[in-house]
Amino acid sequence: MSNMKKMSSLPLMTKQHKAQLERRIAGSTNRWRFPKQPFSGDLLSLSQKYKALSVDFEEALRNPDRLCISQIQKLFCGNLKDEDIQSGEADVILECLGFKWELHQPQLFQSQTLAKLYLEALAQGSTSPLRELEKLLQAQSPKKTKERPPVKKMTISLKINDPLVTEVPFATALKSLYMSEVEILLDNVLGVLASAHILQFNGLFQRCLDVMMAGLTPTTIRKFYEAGCKYKEEQLTTACEKWLEMNLVPLLGTHVHLCRVPQDLLHKVLKSPRLFTFSEFRLLKTILFWVFLQLNHKIMAIPTYETMLTFFKSFPKNRCFLDRDIGQRLRPLFLSLRLHNITKGKDLEELQDLNFFPESWLHRVAANHYHAMENGGDMAHLKDLNTQAVRFGLIFNQEYTTYSKLIAVYGFFFEIKGLKHDTASYSFYMQRIRHTDLESPSVVYKHKPVSLRAVRLVKYEIRARTLVDSKWQEFRTDEVLQKFELAKPSCKSHLENPNCGQPNLCNFCIHLPTILTVSRRIYGISPNTDLHKRK
Repeated sequence: MSNMKKMSSLPLMTKQHKAQLERRIAGSTNRWRFPKQPFSGDLLSLSQKYKALSVDFEEALRNPDRLCISQIQKLFCGNLKDEDIQSGEADVILECLGFKWELHQPQLFQSQTLAKLYLEALAQGSTSPLRELEKLLQAQSPKKTKERPPVKKMTISLKINDPLVTEVPFATALKSLYMSEVEILLDNVLGVLASAHILQFNGLFQRCLDVMMAGLTPTTIRKFYEAGCKYKEEQLTTACEKWLEMNLVPLLGTHVHLCRVPQDLLHKVLKSPRLFTFSEFRLLKTILFWVFLQLNHKIMAIPTYETMLTFFKSFPKNRCFLDRDIGQRLRPLFLSLRLHNITKGKDLEELQDLNFFPESWLHRVAANHYHAMENGGDMAHLKDLNTQAVRFGLIFNQEYTTYSKLIAVYGFFFEIKGLKHDTASYSFYMQRIRHTDLESPSVVYKHKPVSLRAVRLVKYEIRARTLVDSKWQEFRTDEVLQKFELAKPSCKSHLENPNCGQPNLCNFCIHLPTILTVSRRIYGISPNTDLHKRK
């Protein structure tokens, strides 16, 4: 490109990118360079730059890693339009996977790997690689097609050892060089992702990530999470974590593919304050099923709860399961659970009979319950709402107009409730219930303590998650500290700013702290929070 032609575009570029310009000296001519813009095809300037750095330009062409491949690639991709699909004779033959793939030069340069291979072949097959590169760049200059000089045909070879890269996904990756809307099937997406990684085809790689994040299921969660770890793609691993936070208990808890969840991913999710569960005991049962499936690989369907209990009870009674060699590596999972939130006497007896946990763990749980009951229900041993609060959850389907669930904490009874106002407006709140207003009071009296305290102090938080435009969004209240009495309206949780639309999962996190007045303790429990979003 001539100096005059280059300088003629300078005023326009200066106006549009004034803040990005910088003057760079290249050789003895003090030429203008715009390093933040794509490579302009000015070979003289590029040559002088290498000369100033004491680098042999001819040698640089023979070693494309030292050449600005990404800049040359931008030149090709910038001139390539969607309608420029090549239909003529191929000028590049790619030998790979035992096949010969016919490609066209402009499309080939969308892949950094293929661009490097092409430039290497260009340098090795010519005594003057600089002249061949000059022809190559001239062919991409904005001239009429008939004026472009002929380009030398090349054969390049690429060796791939990744077992994920087979003929079909690799063909899909090469097809994406020509078409931006190639369909990527979920069955082949891992192979296409691996092909895009090898080809260094960034646009296709991101499309594969999008397909994988939208296609998370019980059967794909393991492979997609491992792919995210392999390629260090945080957006994919984070998507897997968020998906599992919502689906571990309600979906995978009754699904045989629960066994496919990697232990490190499961551990991360168990420590997350966003984890959804109907109750702490339901979460514990899910993890026990996961352990059972890890030890019984041939099981083709998730067993009954009684079968799982019988299996763990079959171990010798001299040591609990977690104290055995087989259970030592699983301890971090169960340390992440909130066993102190299992308060039903029947459930606690089941844990004792299971011989799964160390006696010291169960004694600590029992001691915490004893001290809480002795102090009228105050959970003085709990300090942090995010990591220690009692968790309850409900699933609100779109066909519901109202849905509620009764919960009990140390003799205090609450109803957690969801209401549908219209197609895009929902509310969630919690209210205290008198024990005499329960539908089956005799059952409650038989299995649960009852507190006659008129006031209960509660620290709580309500989270709701919903699918908006194919993406999960979370809406939440702040941490709220409120007194719950038995008379309306003080029995309901406070109203918050409405901000939740079309929810699917809702978590209620509750903590009953201690509060002192002048002469007596006041026990309070309160959640009533409105969350809704209007479209």
